[in-house]
Amino acid sequence: MILLVHKNEKVLRVVDLNSNQNLKFTSEKPFVAFFELAKQFENRILIWCNDCVESNINFEAIEQVFKLKNTLLSYSSTSFISKEIGYIEDSPFIKVKKDVKYPSWLVSSLLGCIHNSQLIKFEGVVDKNQELNFGLNSMAKLGMSRGLFCYSEPRLINVLSDFEAPKISTSKLFKFVKMHYKPIWSFLLLVNLIINERRFPVVSFLRTLFVKKLDADFYFDLTPINKLIPVHDDRIDVIVPTLGRKKHLYNFLKDLEKQTYQLNQVIIVEQNDDKNSVSELDFLQKEDWSFSVVHQFTHQTGACNARNIGLDLVDADYVFLADDDVRIDSGFIKTVLSKMKDLDLHAVTLSCLEESDIKSLNTVVQWASFGSGCSVVKANRLKGLKFDMKFEFGYGEDVDFGMQLRNKGVDVVYLPFPEIEHLKAPIGGFRTKFKRSWEEGVLLPKPSPTVMLNRMKNSTKEQLLGYRTVLFLKYYSQQKIKNPFKYLSVFKKQWRLSKLWANRLNEAF
Repeated sequence: MILLVHKNEKVLRVVDLNSNQNLKFTSEKPFVAFFELAKQFENRILIWCNDCVESNINFEAIEQVFKLKNTLLSYSSTSFISKEIGYIEDSPFIKVKKDVKYPSWLVSSLLGCIHNSQLIKFEGVVDKNQELNFGLNSMAKLGMSRGLFCYSEPRLINVLSDFEAPKISTSKLFKFVKMHYKPIWSFLLLVNLIINERRFPVVSFLRTLFVKKLDADFYFDLTPINKLIPVHDDRIDVIVPTLGRKKHLYNFLKDLEKQTYQLNQVIIVEQNDDKNSVSELDFLQKEDWSFSVVHQFTHQTGACNARNIGLDLVDADYVFLADDDVRIDSGFIKTVLSKMKDLDLHAVTLSCLEESDIKSLNTVVQWASFGSGCSVVKANRLKGLKFDMKFEFGYGEDVDFGMQLRNKGVDVVYLPFPEIEHLKAPIGGFRTKFKRSWEEGVLLPKPSPTVMLNRMKNSTKEQLLGYRTVLFLKYYSQQKIKNPFKYLSVFKKQWRLSKLWANRLNEAF
């Protein structure tokens, strides 16, 4: 490992931690020195730190947690990028839980590390002469969408510091947005600052009109620093909620029967809201299965409840959360488990598309959501977690479950392969439409209260207000009121109504 110590945008010293010798450097600018060292020591990890925390670095933890080359770790109690980024960044990566390893592109110059073989890819893409904090965040934001795994990692430091990071200026924030987002988001940032903060940074906005968006044609490969030895006797359970899809469930069970990796048990939670009904899944007893079948029948419908029943019955090392109308090939389970074990991944969401869909992402990346019907999770990371019943018969339970995982220190990673085919079966679902109390009024809440609840629970204040602005603009063309002032008045009432019902939902459970 190579250690670069800096202070006030100047390199103080560079140390080869293998030999404990000071190294020569030609530039005092930290970001320039980064790339010089990357070329000279391509197969080493580069650690950077502010002079104030050098004696507090946990080098042993860095060796333990730095498992993949495509990793960028950093830690600080505060962020260089200001909270206003939430107005235009609609992802889970900026509401960082500081006491766990949390996926985030918000990087600090206080302390961090990256493998030089990954750092060198940014040469010629980012400006090496810019200040260190801006450059690090630019690099992480650009790299994260291309397979660079970025984390806030508190274990990097022995004693958590209250170091106050320098804050980005408004003009540089607009520059950052213009470099990393579509042009419209720079305008929306301006709009949100005017509406929500009564600030009018028009000059800062105009100065970035000709700033170009950064782009790169490179991607990151998931390469372990030290080859992990896979364990081939890990057990896996499959949880499948089902309602009125007997044929599709049967076909999926046949896919599971053909797996080249032996399953532990398949937990089927069958629902039917008819109190006089009995199970229609006669094939579960009539046929022999190579795995143990655990069949639960309930008259209480709802995907959250069904999956929670399944989670209570798990008795394995991994859990495949599946829908009942999907198809997989015979090597699916073996391939997924091999990738998870080889790369030390604890939660993955798989590509799950209809036959007519075109896959737009073929890169392994940190995922902003979670697929409740197409994910595999390490079972011990699910302890204490439940699908929140507040979202039953609504929207947001899968996003919320993903946030529960992240807040527990579990990253959710998207795997483009192997693929799951989603049939989107037309039968099944709710036998009778579940009608919420808020649907009975003359004025309907906007957005749906379950969506609002998820936003209130899992977003920053700025993200919630930014979502409100986007919803207002998108919804205008879809509703009948064309007078913008009247529409604004109605929209405000709908928004307040949504928050009211979201709070009632939250208090009811």
